[in-house]
Amino acid sequence: MSSTQTTALVIILLYMAATVAIGLIASRIKQSKEQKQSNDDFLMASKSLGPVVLAGTLFAANTGGASTTGIATNVFTYGLSACWYVIAAGIGFVLVSFIAPYFRKAQANTVPEIISKRYGKSSHIFTAITSIAALFMATGAQIIATASIINVVTGVSFQVAAVITTIVVIIYTMVGGFKSVTAANMMHVLFITIGMTIAMFIMVNNSAVGGFGALIDKAKAVSTNTGEGLNLLSMTKIGIPTVIGYIAMYCMTFPTGQEIVQTYCSAKNGKAAMTGSVIAGVLSAAYAIVPAIIGLLAYTCIDGYSLGGAQKNALAEATIRFSPSIIAGLVLAAIVAATMSSASGNMIGTATMFTNDIFTPYINKGVKDDKKEVWISRIAMVVVGLVGLVVALTASNIINVMMGAFALRSAGPFAAFICGIFYKNVTQRAGFISIVVGTVVAAVWIYGLNTPWGLSAMVPGGIAAFVAIFLFSYIDRKNGIEPAPAIEFEDA
Repeated sequence: MSSTQTTALVIILLYMAATVAIGLIASRIKQSKEQKQSNDDFLMASKSLGPVVLAGTLFAANTGGASTTGIATNVFTYGLSACWYVIAAGIGFVLVSFIAPYFRKAQANTVPEIISKRYGKSSHIFTAITSIAALFMATGAQIIATASIINVVTGVSFQVAAVITTIVVIIYTMVGGFKSVTAANMMHVLFITIGMTIAMFIMVNNSAVGGFGALIDKAKAVSTNTGEGLNLLSMTKIGIPTVIGYIAMYCMTFPTGQEIVQTYCSAKNGKAAMTGSVIAGVLSAAYAIVPAIIGLLAYTCIDGYSLGGAQKNALAEATIRFSPSIIAGLVLAAIVAATMSSASGNMIGTATMFTNDIFTPYINKGVKDDKKEVWISRIAMVVVGLVGLVVALTASNIINVMMGAFALRSAGPFAAFICGIFYKNVTQRAGFISIVVGTVVAAVWIYGLNTPWGLSAMVPGGIAAFVAIFLFSYIDRKNGIEPAPAIEFEDA
Protein backbone atom coordinates (compact mmCIF):
# COMPACT_ATOMS: atom_id res chain seq x y z
CA MET A 1 0.00 0.00 0.00
CA SER A 2 1.07 3.57 -0.62
CA SER A 3 1.62 5.99 2.27
CA THR A 4 -1.75 7.62 1.53
CA GLN A 5 -3.51 4.26 1.65
CA THR A 6 -1.75 3.33 4.89
CA THR A 7 -2.71 6.61 6.53
CA ALA A 8 -6.30 6.24 5.36
CA LEU A 9 -6.52 2.70 6.76
CA VAL A 10 -5.13 3.79 10.15
CA ILE A 11 -7.65 6.65 10.39
CA ILE A 12 -10.56 4.37 9.43
CA LEU A 13 -9.52 1.79 12.05
CA LEU A 14 -9.14 4.52 14.70
CA TYR A 15 -12.59 5.78 13.79
CA MET A 16 -14.07 2.30 14.19
CA ALA A 17 -12.33 1.98 17.56
CA ALA A 18 -13.75 5.34 18.66
CA THR A 19 -17.23 4.20 17.63
CA VAL A 20 -16.96 1.06 19.77
CA ALA A 21 -15.59 3.12 22.68
CA ILE A 22 -18.58 5.47 22.53
CA GLY A 23 -20.90 2.48 22.71
CA LEU A 24 -19.09 1.11 25.76
CA ILE A 25 -19.03 4.48 27.55
CA ALA A 26 -22.71 5.13 26.85
CA SER A 27 -23.56 1.67 28.17
CA ARG A 28 -21.52 2.15 31.37
CA ILE A 29 -23.08 5.56 32.04
CA LYS A 30 -26.53 4.09 31.56
CA GLN A 31 -25.79 1.21 33.92
CA SER A 32 -24.39 3.53 36.58
CA LYS A 33 -27.55 5.63 36.55
CA GLU A 34 -30.00 2.73 36.70
CA GLN A 35 -29.68 -0.63 38.36
CA LYS A 36 -32.18 -2.25 36.02
CA GLN A 37 -32.36 -1.46 32.34
CA SER A 38 -35.71 -2.07 30.70
CA ASN A 39 -36.02 -3.15 27.08
CA ASP A 40 -37.54 0.26 26.25
CA ASP A 41 -34.44 1.90 27.74
CA PHE A 42 -32.17 -0.38 25.71
CA LEU A 43 -34.00 -0.14 22.37
CA MET A 44 -35.80 3.21 22.59
CA ALA A 45 -33.29 5.40 24.51
CA SER A 46 -35.96 5.74 27.25
CA LYS A 47 -38.03 7.79 24.75
CA SER A 48 -36.02 10.85 25.70
CA LEU A 49 -34.55 12.21 22.46
CA GLY A 50 -34.70 15.97 21.96
CA PRO A 51 -35.04 17.51 18.48
CA VAL A 52 -31.29 18.02 17.84
CA VAL A 53 -30.19 14.49 18.78
CA LEU A 54 -33.24 13.09 17.01
CA ALA A 55 -32.39 15.06 13.85
CA GLY A 56 -28.81 13.79 13.91
CA THR A 57 -29.98 10.21 14.34
CA LEU A 58 -32.48 10.51 11.47
CA PHE A 59 -29.86 12.04 9.19
CA ALA A 60 -27.20 9.46 10.07
CA ALA A 61 -29.62 6.53 9.72
CA ASN A 62 -30.68 7.64 6.24
CA THR A 63 -27.27 8.69 4.91
CA GLY A 64 -25.58 5.52 3.72
CA GLY A 65 -23.60 4.23 0.75
CA ALA A 66 -26.11 5.35 -1.87
CA SER A 67 -26.08 8.90 -0.46
CA THR A 68 -22.30 9.17 -0.61
CA THR A 69 -20.50 6.91 -3.09
CA GLY A 70 -23.69 6.43 -5.10
CA ILE A 71 -24.17 10.15 -5.78
CA ALA A 72 -20.52 10.63 -6.78
CA THR A 73 -20.81 7.71 -9.21
CA ASN A 74 -24.01 9.02 -10.79
CA VAL A 75 -22.54 12.45 -11.60
CA PHE A 76 -21.35 10.93 -14.87
CA THR A 77 -24.91 9.98 -15.84
CA TYR A 78 -26.88 12.88 -14.37
CA GLY A 79 -24.35 15.63 -13.72
CA LEU A 80 -24.75 17.53 -10.46
CA SER A 81 -28.46 16.69 -10.58
CA ALA A 82 -27.45 13.32 -9.08
CA CYS A 83 -27.64 15.13 -5.73
CA TRP A 84 -31.47 15.21 -6.02
CA TYR A 85 -31.42 11.70 -4.54
CA VAL A 86 -30.51 13.21 -1.15
CA ILE A 87 -32.32 16.52 -1.64
CA ALA A 88 -35.46 14.42 -2.12
CA ALA A 89 -34.75 12.72 1.20
CA GLY A 90 -34.61 16.15 2.81
CA ILE A 91 -37.97 17.05 1.29
CA GLY A 92 -39.30 13.70 2.48
CA PHE A 93 -38.23 14.40 6.07
CA VAL A 94 -39.98 17.77 5.99
CA LEU A 95 -43.21 16.30 4.57
CA VAL A 96 -43.20 13.35 6.97
CA SER A 97 -42.70 15.77 9.89
CA PHE A 98 -46.45 16.48 9.75
CA ILE A 99 -47.24 12.89 10.74
CA ALA A 100 -44.11 12.32 12.86
CA PRO A 101 -45.93 13.16 16.14
CA TYR A 102 -48.37 10.30 15.48
CA PHE A 103 -45.56 7.77 15.83
CA ARG A 104 -44.70 9.11 19.29
CA LYS A 105 -48.36 9.41 20.33
CA ALA A 106 -49.32 5.91 19.15
CA GLN A 107 -47.76 4.38 22.31
CA ALA A 108 -45.92 1.85 20.13
CA ASN A 109 -42.30 1.03 19.33
CA THR A 110 -42.53 -0.50 15.86
CA VAL A 111 -44.34 -0.21 12.53
CA PRO A 112 -45.96 -3.68 12.92
CA GLU A 113 -47.17 -2.72 16.40
CA ILE A 114 -48.83 0.43 15.03
CA ILE A 115 -50.39 -1.66 12.23
CA SER A 116 -51.67 -4.22 14.76
CA LYS A 117 -53.54 -1.57 16.74
CA ARG A 118 -56.00 -1.17 13.83
CA TYR A 119 -55.76 -4.37 11.82
CA GLY A 120 -55.09 -7.18 14.27
CA LYS A 121 -52.84 -10.23 14.59
CA SER A 122 -52.54 -11.37 10.96
CA SER A 123 -51.46 -7.93 9.74
CA HIS A 124 -49.12 -7.66 12.71
CA ILE A 125 -47.27 -10.91 11.94
CA PHE A 126 -47.10 -10.38 8.16
CA THR A 127 -45.76 -6.83 8.49
CA ALA A 128 -43.21 -7.90 11.11
CA ILE A 129 -41.83 -10.69 8.92
CA THR A 130 -41.54 -8.58 5.74
CA SER A 131 -40.05 -5.65 7.67
CA ILE A 132 -37.41 -7.84 9.30
CA ALA A 133 -36.53 -9.42 5.94
CA ALA A 134 -36.14 -5.95 4.44
CA LEU A 135 -33.77 -4.86 7.21
CA PHE A 136 -31.64 -7.97 6.67
CA MET A 137 -31.19 -6.80 3.07
CA ALA A 138 -30.59 -3.17 4.04
CA THR A 139 -27.93 -4.17 6.58
CA GLY A 140 -26.16 -6.19 3.89
CA ALA A 141 -26.24 -3.18 1.56
CA GLN A 142 -24.47 -0.98 4.11
CA ILE A 143 -21.84 -3.66 4.76
CA ILE A 144 -21.24 -3.79 0.99
CA ALA A 145 -20.72 -0.02 0.87
CA THR A 146 -18.33 0.09 3.83
CA ALA A 147 -16.31 -2.95 2.78
CA SER A 148 -16.04 -1.68 -0.81
CA ILE A 149 -14.47 1.58 0.32
CA ILE A 150 -11.96 -0.20 2.56
CA ASN A 151 -11.19 -2.68 -0.22
CA VAL A 152 -10.64 -0.09 -2.96
CA VAL A 153 -8.59 2.36 -0.95
CA THR A 154 -6.47 0.07 1.24
CA GLY A 155 -6.18 -3.13 -0.76
CA VAL A 156 -7.65 -5.24 2.05
CA SER A 157 -9.83 -7.94 0.48
CA PHE A 158 -13.56 -7.24 0.31
CA GLN A 159 -14.34 -10.37 2.33
CA VAL A 160 -12.01 -9.38 5.19
CA ALA A 161 -13.28 -5.80 5.14
CA ALA A 162 -16.88 -7.05 5.30
CA VAL A 163 -16.15 -9.24 8.31
CA ILE A 164 -14.36 -6.40 10.15
CA THR A 165 -17.23 -4.00 9.42
CA THR A 166 -19.82 -6.49 10.66
CA ILE A 167 -17.95 -7.19 13.90
CA VAL A 168 -17.50 -3.51 14.74
CA VAL A 169 -21.14 -2.60 14.09
CA ILE A 170 -22.44 -5.59 16.06
CA ILE A 171 -20.24 -4.82 19.08
CA TYR A 172 -21.05 -1.16 19.55
CA THR A 173 -24.74 -1.63 18.71
CA MET A 174 -25.48 -4.60 20.96
CA VAL A 175 -23.37 -3.42 23.90
CA GLY A 176 -25.05 -0.07 24.41
CA GLY A 177 -28.34 -0.31 22.53
CA PHE A 178 -30.07 2.71 21.00
CA LYS A 179 -28.55 5.08 23.55
CA SER A 180 -25.03 4.28 22.33
CA VAL A 181 -26.15 4.44 18.70
CA THR A 182 -27.60 7.94 19.16
CA ALA A 183 -24.40 9.02 20.94
CA ALA A 184 -22.21 7.65 18.13
CA ASN A 185 -24.51 9.14 15.52
CA MET A 186 -23.69 12.65 16.71
CA MET A 187 -20.03 11.92 15.93
CA HIS A 188 -21.08 10.40 12.59
CA VAL A 189 -23.06 13.53 11.67
CA LEU A 190 -20.05 15.75 12.37
CA PHE A 191 -17.80 13.60 10.19
CA ILE A 192 -20.36 13.28 7.40
CA THR A 193 -21.33 16.95 7.19
CA ILE A 194 -18.50 19.11 8.52
CA GLY A 195 -15.67 16.66 7.74
CA MET A 196 -16.66 15.95 4.15
CA THR A 197 -17.52 19.60 3.48
CA ILE A 198 -14.12 20.83 4.68
CA ALA A 199 -12.43 18.08 2.66
CA MET A 200 -14.40 19.10 -0.43
CA PHE A 201 -13.12 22.69 -0.20
CA ILE A 202 -9.53 21.48 0.30
CA MET A 203 -9.83 19.19 -2.73
CA VAL A 204 -11.35 21.88 -4.95
CA ASN A 205 -8.52 24.25 -4.04
CA ASN A 206 -5.84 21.69 -4.83
CA SER A 207 -3.37 23.12 -7.35
CA ALA A 208 -4.35 20.41 -9.85
CA VAL A 209 -7.95 21.64 -9.71
CA GLY A 210 -7.54 25.40 -9.27
CA GLY A 211 -10.69 26.35 -7.40
CA PHE A 212 -14.40 26.34 -8.20
CA GLY A 213 -14.09 28.61 -11.23
CA ALA A 214 -11.47 26.40 -12.84
CA LEU A 215 -13.46 23.27 -11.93
CA ILE A 216 -16.54 24.62 -13.70
CA ASP A 217 -14.53 25.55 -16.79
CA LYS A 218 -12.92 22.11 -16.90
CA ALA A 219 -16.30 20.41 -16.43
CA LYS A 220 -17.70 22.35 -19.40
CA ALA A 221 -14.73 21.35 -21.53
CA VAL A 222 -14.94 17.67 -20.57
CA SER A 223 -18.68 17.64 -21.24
CA THR A 224 -18.16 19.16 -24.69
CA ASN A 225 -15.17 17.03 -25.68
CA THR A 226 -16.53 13.71 -24.43
CA GLY A 227 -19.88 14.10 -26.15
CA GLU A 228 -22.64 11.46 -25.92
CA GLY A 229 -24.91 13.85 -24.05
CA LEU A 230 -22.52 14.33 -21.16
CA ASN A 231 -23.42 17.37 -19.04
CA LEU A 232 -21.56 17.22 -15.76
CA LEU A 233 -22.86 20.57 -14.50
CA SER A 234 -26.56 19.96 -15.12
CA MET A 235 -28.92 20.29 -12.16
CA THR A 236 -31.93 19.12 -14.21
CA LYS A 237 -30.70 16.20 -16.33
CA ILE A 238 -32.07 13.60 -13.91
CA GLY A 239 -35.57 14.72 -14.89
CA ILE A 240 -38.65 15.87 -13.01
CA PRO A 241 -40.35 12.41 -13.07
CA THR A 242 -37.32 10.86 -11.36
CA VAL A 243 -37.19 13.59 -8.72
CA ILE A 244 -40.90 13.19 -8.03
CA GLY A 245 -40.34 9.42 -7.82
CA TYR A 246 -37.55 9.92 -5.28
CA ILE A 247 -39.74 12.16 -3.13
CA ALA A 248 -42.61 9.67 -3.31
CA MET A 249 -40.23 6.86 -2.39
CA TYR A 250 -39.00 8.64 0.73
CA CYS A 251 -42.51 9.69 1.75
CA MET A 252 -43.46 5.99 1.64
CA THR A 253 -40.33 4.50 3.19
CA PHE A 254 -39.85 6.91 6.09
CA PRO A 255 -43.24 6.16 7.71
CA THR A 256 -42.75 2.40 7.22
CA GLY A 257 -38.99 2.04 7.83
CA GLN A 258 -38.32 0.76 11.34
CA GLU A 259 -34.95 2.53 11.72
CA ILE A 260 -36.71 5.84 11.01
CA VAL A 261 -39.97 5.16 12.85
CA GLN A 262 -38.05 3.94 15.90
CA THR A 263 -36.24 7.26 16.06
CA TYR A 264 -39.54 9.16 15.94
CA CYS A 265 -40.97 6.88 18.64
CA SER A 266 -37.91 7.62 20.82
CA ALA A 267 -38.64 11.37 20.84
CA LYS A 268 -39.46 12.88 24.22
CA ASN A 269 -42.71 14.25 22.77
CA GLY A 270 -44.56 14.89 19.51
CA LYS A 271 -43.14 18.38 19.08
CA ALA A 272 -39.57 17.05 19.33
CA ALA A 273 -40.39 14.45 16.67
CA MET A 274 -41.73 17.09 14.27
CA THR A 275 -38.93 19.61 14.87
CA GLY A 276 -36.22 16.96 14.61
CA SER A 277 -37.64 15.73 11.31
CA VAL A 278 -37.58 19.25 9.82
CA ILE A 279 -33.98 19.81 10.98
CA ALA A 280 -32.94 16.47 9.45
CA GLY A 281 -34.62 17.50 6.19
CA VAL A 282 -32.79 20.82 5.97
CA LEU A 283 -29.47 19.16 6.86
CA SER A 284 -29.94 16.46 4.20
CA ALA A 285 -30.80 18.97 1.47
CA ALA A 286 -27.79 21.16 2.32
CA TYR A 287 -25.37 18.22 2.47
CA ALA A 288 -26.48 16.69 -0.86
CA ILE A 289 -24.17 18.79 -3.06
CA VAL A 290 -20.98 17.69 -1.23
CA PRO A 291 -20.58 14.14 -2.64
CA ALA A 292 -21.76 15.45 -6.02
CA ILE A 293 -18.93 18.00 -6.13
CA ILE A 294 -16.41 15.32 -5.18
CA GLY A 295 -17.75 13.11 -7.98
CA LEU A 296 -17.46 16.07 -10.37
CA LEU A 297 -13.80 16.38 -9.39
CA ALA A 298 -13.15 12.78 -10.40
CA TYR A 299 -14.81 12.96 -13.82
CA THR A 300 -13.41 16.42 -14.59
CA CYS A 301 -9.87 16.46 -13.24
CA ILE A 302 -8.64 12.88 -13.56
CA ASP A 303 -7.31 12.50 -17.11
CA GLY A 304 -9.44 10.14 -19.17
CA TYR A 305 -11.64 9.20 -16.22
CA SER A 306 -14.92 10.16 -17.86
CA LEU A 307 -14.09 8.06 -20.93
CA GLY A 308 -14.64 4.93 -18.84
CA GLY A 309 -18.25 5.81 -18.11
CA ALA A 310 -19.80 5.80 -14.63
CA GLN A 311 -17.15 4.79 -12.09
CA LYS A 312 -18.31 3.29 -8.79
CA ASN A 313 -15.09 4.42 -7.09
CA ALA A 314 -15.29 8.05 -8.22
CA LEU A 315 -15.50 9.44 -4.69
CA ALA A 316 -12.59 7.37 -3.41
CA GLU A 317 -10.42 8.10 -6.46
CA ALA A 318 -10.96 11.86 -6.22
CA THR A 319 -10.26 11.81 -2.50
CA ILE A 320 -6.98 9.91 -2.87
CA ARG A 321 -5.74 12.09 -5.74
CA PHE A 322 -6.72 15.59 -4.61
CA SER A 323 -6.45 15.64 -0.83
CA PRO A 324 -3.62 15.14 1.66
CA SER A 325 -3.39 11.65 3.17
CA ILE A 326 -4.89 12.71 6.51
CA ILE A 327 -7.80 14.46 4.80
CA ALA A 328 -8.31 11.41 2.58
CA GLY A 329 -8.53 9.26 5.68
CA LEU A 330 -11.07 11.62 7.25
CA VAL A 331 -13.25 11.62 4.12
CA LEU A 332 -13.22 7.85 3.95
CA ALA A 333 -13.94 7.70 7.67
CA ALA A 334 -16.93 9.95 6.99
CA ILE A 335 -18.21 7.46 4.41
CA VAL A 336 -17.66 4.66 6.88
CA ALA A 337 -19.60 6.77 9.39
CA ALA A 338 -22.52 7.07 7.00
CA THR A 339 -22.72 3.38 6.20
CA MET A 340 -22.03 2.14 9.73
CA SER A 341 -24.69 4.38 11.25
CA SER A 342 -27.23 3.07 8.75
CA ALA A 343 -26.22 -0.53 9.49
CA SER A 344 -26.52 -0.01 13.25
CA GLY A 345 -29.95 1.57 12.83
CA ASN A 346 -31.03 -1.47 10.82
CA MET A 347 -29.77 -3.83 13.54
CA ILE A 348 -31.56 -1.93 16.29
CA GLY A 349 -34.75 -1.84 14.22
CA THR A 350 -34.67 -5.58 13.55
CA ALA A 351 -34.03 -6.39 17.21
CA THR A 352 -36.89 -4.13 18.28
CA MET A 353 -39.36 -5.72 15.90
CA PHE A 354 -38.31 -9.26 16.79
CA THR A 355 -38.65 -8.75 20.55
CA ASN A 356 -41.75 -6.52 20.45
CA ASP A 357 -43.64 -8.15 17.59
CA ILE A 358 -42.61 -11.82 17.63
CA PHE A 359 -40.84 -12.90 20.83
CA THR A 360 -42.95 -11.19 23.53
CA PRO A 361 -46.46 -11.61 22.07
CA TYR A 362 -46.13 -15.04 20.47
CA ILE A 363 -43.10 -16.90 21.87
CA ASN A 364 -43.22 -15.57 25.46
CA LYS A 365 -47.05 -15.60 25.44
CA GLY A 366 -47.38 -11.87 26.09
CA VAL A 367 -45.32 -11.94 29.29
CA LYS A 368 -43.00 -8.92 29.64
CA ASP A 369 -39.53 -9.81 30.95
CA ASP A 370 -37.10 -6.92 30.51
CA LYS A 371 -33.96 -8.88 31.39
CA LYS A 372 -34.81 -11.67 28.97
CA GLU A 373 -35.90 -9.24 26.24
CA VAL A 374 -32.64 -7.27 26.41
CA TRP A 375 -30.67 -10.47 25.85
CA ILE A 376 -33.02 -11.60 23.07
CA SER A 377 -32.53 -8.18 21.45
CA ARG A 378 -28.75 -8.57 21.60
CA ILE A 379 -28.92 -12.03 20.09
CA ALA A 380 -31.16 -10.66 17.33
CA MET A 381 -28.55 -7.98 16.57
CA VAL A 382 -25.87 -10.64 16.13
CA VAL A 383 -28.15 -12.63 13.86
CA VAL A 384 -29.06 -9.66 11.65
CA GLY A 385 -25.39 -8.72 11.44
CA LEU A 386 -24.43 -12.23 10.32
CA VAL A 387 -27.29 -12.46 7.82
CA GLY A 388 -26.34 -9.00 6.55
CA LEU A 389 -22.78 -10.26 6.11
CA VAL A 390 -24.05 -13.19 4.03
CA VAL A 391 -26.05 -10.76 1.87
CA ALA A 392 -22.94 -8.60 1.45
CA LEU A 393 -20.79 -11.56 0.41
CA THR A 394 -23.33 -12.87 -2.11
CA ALA A 395 -24.61 -9.60 -3.64
CA SER A 396 -22.76 -6.67 -5.18
CA ASN A 397 -25.17 -3.96 -6.32
CA ILE A 398 -26.05 -1.78 -3.34
CA ILE A 399 -28.77 0.15 -5.18
CA ASN A 400 -30.60 -3.02 -6.23
CA VAL A 401 -30.41 -4.43 -2.71
CA MET A 402 -31.68 -1.19 -1.14
CA MET A 403 -34.53 -0.74 -3.63
CA GLY A 404 -35.62 -4.32 -3.00
CA ALA A 405 -35.58 -3.70 0.74
CA PHE A 406 -37.52 -0.43 0.38
CA ALA A 407 -40.20 -2.12 -1.73
CA LEU A 408 -40.64 -5.10 0.59
CA ARG A 409 -41.10 -2.98 3.68
CA SER A 410 -43.12 -0.10 2.23
CA ALA A 411 -45.32 -1.06 -0.72
CA GLY A 412 -47.78 -3.02 1.40
CA PRO A 413 -47.89 -1.33 4.84
CA PHE A 414 -47.90 2.30 3.65
CA ALA A 415 -51.54 2.38 2.55
CA ALA A 416 -52.62 0.54 5.70
CA PHE A 417 -50.63 2.92 7.89
CA ILE A 418 -52.02 6.11 6.33
CA CYS A 419 -55.60 4.81 6.27
CA GLY A 420 -55.18 3.48 9.80
CA ILE A 421 -54.58 7.01 11.03
CA PHE A 422 -56.79 9.13 8.78
CA TYR A 423 -59.55 6.89 7.33
CA LYS A 424 -62.23 6.04 9.88
CA ASN A 425 -64.12 3.58 7.62
CA VAL A 426 -61.25 1.18 6.96
CA THR A 427 -61.92 -2.44 7.99
CA GLN A 428 -59.57 -4.97 9.54
CA ARG A 429 -59.81 -7.45 6.67
CA ALA A 430 -59.25 -4.73 4.06
CA GLY A 431 -56.10 -3.63 5.87
CA PHE A 432 -54.63 -7.13 5.83
CA ILE A 433 -55.53 -7.73 2.18
CA SER A 434 -53.97 -4.41 1.13
CA ILE A 435 -50.72 -5.20 2.94
CA VAL A 436 -50.44 -8.59 1.24
CA VAL A 437 -51.49 -7.27 -2.20
CA GLY A 438 -49.05 -4.34 -2.10
CA THR A 439 -46.16 -6.56 -1.03
CA VAL A 440 -46.89 -9.27 -3.62
CA VAL A 441 -47.26 -6.76 -6.46
CA ALA A 442 -43.95 -5.14 -5.48
CA ALA A 443 -42.19 -8.52 -5.29
CA VAL A 444 -43.53 -9.61 -8.69
CA TRP A 445 -42.56 -6.24 -10.18
CA ILE A 446 -38.95 -6.67 -9.02
CA TYR A 447 -38.27 -10.39 -9.18
CA GLY A 448 -40.79 -11.51 -11.80
CA LEU A 449 -40.88 -8.62 -14.25
CA ASN A 450 -37.37 -7.25 -13.55
CA THR A 451 -38.57 -3.70 -12.77
CA PRO A 452 -40.14 -2.59 -16.12
CA TRP A 453 -39.22 0.90 -17.39
CA GLY A 454 -37.02 1.36 -14.31
CA LEU A 455 -40.12 2.29 -12.31
CA SER A 456 -39.77 1.70 -8.58
CA ALA A 457 -41.83 -1.26 -7.38
CA MET A 458 -43.22 0.95 -4.62
CA VAL A 459 -45.33 2.82 -7.18
CA PRO A 460 -47.36 -0.13 -8.55
CA GLY A 461 -47.26 -1.85 -5.16
CA GLY A 462 -48.49 1.26 -3.34
CA ILE A 463 -51.23 1.93 -5.89
CA ALA A 464 -52.44 -1.68 -5.68
CA ALA A 465 -52.46 -1.48 -1.87
CA PHE A 466 -54.55 1.71 -1.84
CA VAL A 467 -57.01 0.29 -4.38
CA ALA A 468 -57.34 -2.90 -2.32
CA ILE A 469 -57.88 -1.15 1.02
CA PHE A 470 -60.60 1.18 -0.29
CA LEU A 471 -62.29 -1.54 -2.39
CA PHE A 472 -62.44 -4.19 0.33
CA SER A 473 -63.40 -1.67 3.01
CA TYR A 474 -66.35 -0.68 0.81
CA ILE A 475 -67.32 -4.33 0.24
CA ASP A 476 -67.04 -5.13 3.96
CA ARG A 477 -69.19 -2.17 4.99
CA LYS A 478 -71.81 -3.16 2.38
CA ASN A 479 -71.92 -6.57 4.06
CA GLY A 480 -72.43 -5.04 7.48
CA ILE A 481 -68.87 -5.36 8.77
CA GLU A 482 -67.94 -2.58 11.15
CA PRO A 483 -64.80 -0.44 10.59
CA ALA A 484 -61.70 -1.37 12.57
CA PRO A 485 -61.38 0.32 15.98
CA ALA A 486 -59.51 3.63 15.74
CA ILE A 487 -55.99 3.96 17.13
CA GLU A 488 -55.94 5.80 20.45
CA PHE A 489 -53.24 8.46 20.59
CA GLU A 490 -51.81 9.78 23.83
CA ASP A 491 -51.12 13.46 24.44
CA ALA A 492 -47.35 13.60 24.06
